[in-house]
Amino acid sequence: LADLVLETWDLHCDSNGREHRTADMGCKQLVVRRGQPFTITLRFSGRGYEEGVDKLAFNVETGPCPSETSGTSSHFVMTDCPEESCWSAVMQQQDGESLSVSLCSPPDARIGRYSLTLEACTDYQGSSFQMGDFVLLFNPWHPEDMVFMREEAERREYVLSQHGLIYQGTCDYIFSIPWNFGQFEDDILAICLNMLDINPKHLRDQNRDCSLRNDPVYIGRVVSAMVNCNDEDRGVLFGRWDDRYEDGMSPMAWIGSVDILKRWKKFGCQPVKYGQCWVFAAVACTVMRCLGIPTRVVTNYNSAHDTNANLTIDRYVNEQGEQERYSWDKIWNFHCWVESWMARPDLAAGYDGWQVLDPTPQEKSEGVYCCGPAPVKAIKEGDMQLKYDIPFIFAEVNADVVYWVVQGDGMQKQSIRSSDVGKNISTKGVGRDSREDITHNYKYPEGSEEERAVFEKAEHQKKSIGEEEEGLHLRIKVSEGASKGCDFDVFAVVNNNTDEERVCRVTLCARATSHNGTVGPLCGLTDPADIDLEPRAEKRVPLRILYEEYKDKLTQDNLIKVVALLNDHQTGDILVAVRDIYVENPQIKIRILGEPMQNRKLVAEISLVNPLSVPLNGCVFVVEGSGLTDGQHIKELEEPVEPQAEAKFRMDLVPRLSGLQKLMVDFESDQLTGVKGYRNVIIAPQPL
Repeated sequence: LADLVLETWDLHCDSNGREHRTADMGCKQLVVRRGQPFTITLRFSGRGYEEGVDKLAFNVETGPCPSETSGTSSHFVMTDCPEESCWSAVMQQQDGESLSVSLCSPPDARIGRYSLTLEACTDYQGSSFQMGDFVLLFNPWHPEDMVFMREEAERREYVLSQHGLIYQGTCDYIFSIPWNFGQFEDDILAICLNMLDINPKHLRDQNRDCSLRNDPVYIGRVVSAMVNCNDEDRGVLFGRWDDRYEDGMSPMAWIGSVDILKRWKKFGCQPVKYGQCWVFAAVACTVMRCLGIPTRVVTNYNSAHDTNANLTIDRYVNEQGEQERYSWDKIWNFHCWVESWMARPDLAAGYDGWQVLDPTPQEKSEGVYCCGPAPVKAIKEGDMQLKYDIPFIFAEVNADVVYWVVQGDGMQKQSIRSSDVGKNISTKGVGRDSREDITHNYKYPEGSEEERAVFEKAEHQKKSIGEEEEGLHLRIKVSEGASKGCDFDVFAVVNNNTDEERVCRVTLCARATSHNGTVGPLCGLTDPADIDLEPRAEKRVPLRILYEEYKDKLTQDNLIKVVALLNDHQTGDILVAVRDIYVENPQIKIRILGEPMQNRKLVAEISLVNPLSVPLNGCVFVVEGSGLTDGQHIKELEEPVEPQAEAKFRMDLVPRLSGLQKLMVDFESDQLTGVKGYRNVIIAPQPL
């Protein structure tokens, strides 16, 4: 018999892609998920395959030094009864000279780029045929995969959805910005795989690194380190928080991860300038979803950065409410990280599920700027010694903040009410654009028996005292409409919760501040006012914050920190109240004209009204949305936009994907930056 010669083959990229839910990658290559069969067709020349005469076997290999012992290489014969714990090939059907074969990887296979080779053997005469590459990903649909997720709606949101919302603002004013994750966009998969190949662990020991790529815990740790560049590891993003972003992109201007990852690749894996926490988290989310690990971006309000790990953050203010001395410990008005879903066989039972990964460079973990994966369950239970980095994250959601008032004579007095850390922990809801509050996953109800037990375990005595029933009480209220271009009022509200008259002195002070807690210049101050309070009465002390005062002082974070101080003349106590106020940007309006249908032209009309009393110069709209736009659409306006005038333009789109998509817009100018808007668009499938 003549040798069996492979003439052509078909890896069925499209149909396998649909079966494996990777078709949106629109790649010209085969991308499949582990543990799930995929079909290929072999076409021989001259004669067909004959059972009993011909022997067919396959080789798959990944990484620079593939070996059976590392799990990075496998040789397997076509058989009738495959084993689930290793690679297998099963004949499906034969039609003359063509033969279709079903290949399957084990559900714990190493992920990455593989080469595929066929070995055909007749009468001990053999020849081998290179059949090109394919990519293997994690599989949240497979019950044996470490990233298995039970609910289809959750898999759609946390693995397949290419767009989402990220929560920002302050705990009193929560809002979201749209984000284009774009994990299936052209080239993103290749960039994510390259990120694994240039990580320092790979460069130190390629064999070990590739052999650990079956473990989402390992991959998560690598990604968490590679998204920042603080270890000079050719990481993706350069972090900056000082409002000086001229030599790069302001962190507020980004609207998606695709642009960032493509810039990183284009400039030879040089860090992209600049990122802050939500940018680091969003890029990590793109990479993890791309590799097949269910992931979501999470926002923690009033997030503590406790550098000395004593679970207490001390803030010093003088009697005018100004910050007295610099502290490395900070309270961020919000901080973002990601949660990824995976089993933790490396820990005792009970810690599977959501794990925190924080790619923002804050503290080193095992000598590298990365953080996690930390089981959310371990944070809630105060299990400080478990891997990885529980104490740091526990402090982010549980530390105490104690205000010390430094008096004129240098005396320090502790104020009796600390602010609350770890509030309104938020993520986008599954399949909807509303916020899901997940604080209960991180902490027991305040004041509960369980909370006390957890703090005992974590050796943390809570210093903050609950709302004072007796005595005086102080809080800050904001008038409606703290919008950019407007003046607005804030009030110190004082309550006398006693049965006698009280006299006290109140000061209010407002300063521009940035999102990581750094305080800037003054934009409003009241003279100290003595007030008399009847028993059980309430009084307000107003402070008007003027646009003229804040317009040149606000950072791109749009935040003003208001501090109220109260001296109780009867008791000598000092009360401090603090509130971050977000000054709102104007709205971007998006209208869709025409009937949205796949592969058919659609028009979007995008507009914004200038709310300021000065013209806007250098206006730019940036529009993107996976499946809707081909990359980014940038529209620069030639003319300045006069006060109260409308900036408006139209653009054509040809949607590539059907279903629910998001069109996202960012607006930049000299006076208004980081203005965001989005519109959901439902695209009808192309008629067959």
